[in-house]
Amino acid sequence: MTQQNFVQRRQQLWDKIEEVINGGHKEIKARATWFPQAFRELTQDLNTARAHAFDPVLIERLNRLVLEGNQLLYSQRSFSFKKFSDFILRTFPCAIRASWKGIAAAHLIFYGIAFFTIILCLRFPDFVYEIIPATKVTQLEIMYNPESNHFLTPRNVSSDADMFGFYIYNNISIAFRTFAGGIFAGIGSLFILSFNALFLGAATAHIINVGFSQTFFPFVIGHASFELFAIILSAHAGLLLGYRLFVTKGLSRQASLRIAGKTAIPLITGSVILLVLAAAIEAFWSSKHQFPDAVRYGAGIAGWIFLYLYFIFAGRRSKNV
Repeated sequence: MTQQNFVQRRQQLWDKIEEVINGGHKEIKARATWFPQAFRELTQDLNTARAHAFDPVLIERLNRLVLEGNQLLYSQRSFSFKKFSDFILRTFPCAIRASWKGIAAAHLIFYGIAFFTIILCLRFPDFVYEIIPATKVTQLEIMYNPESNHFLTPRNVSSDADMFGFYIYNNISIAFRTFAGGIFAGIGSLFILSFNALFLGAATAHIINVGFSQTFFPFVIGHASFELFAIILSAHAGLLLGYRLFVTKGLSRQASLRIAGKTAIPLITGSVILLVLAAAIEAFWSSKHQFPDAVRYGAGIAGWIFLYLYFIFAGRRSKNV
């Protein structure tokens, strides 16, 4: 193959690609069905030019078009309300149902450990100090003591917003640590999930033992459904990655992880959305102690019911799962 023949055959395509790139987002939308395939041909042309050691000026032009075309394609993946709504209404709940066995197992592990720890610490109150440091136990008592200043003085909107940011950072950091722990054969995710269950069980039992239930349960019930489900979901996604890292089923580890990622990414993305929602509820609703407990319990129970009905029924019309 000579450079002259190569350029004569491919020049028209390169000119069209350059025209689209120069036209920006409006032009690429007009040729949305054509451009991806043309871009793949362009990258092949660049590889051909390099393999045959053609003129550096030609290679530089093709390389520039590839870089600019890649940037243009990547920028098309920005936020879209349609894509977001499709994820919420179809992709996320369908991904949950597709992985329901693993998620159910993670539920059993988490709530099994949590309820066992609650019973244990209710029966032996001092055992809480074997799980939670004494300083942290004191902080919990102050946090849920109905005579504490933060209960007696309602927060303003600015303080609620500050706490919203804190809750997002805290919750999402826990979720990502739980998910990332899966790379250690899933052991990390399982450990973090179990530790959070132990902590939740011990903290709940201690609050009951010291008589602060009337402030604890109305506060946590509002956001608990979204927050706890998200943590369980993060653990399942991490366990899935850990499993596919070692059980490749004849594939390379890279290919095996790629397959796991297709399942795990919608789960961890949905987990982040649930945690942001939980943080909003915790900051702007759960802390409103002036509302009657019956209203707060009712809202919390409605949240649990809504969440599980959503995962059971959402997206079934658009995809039979």
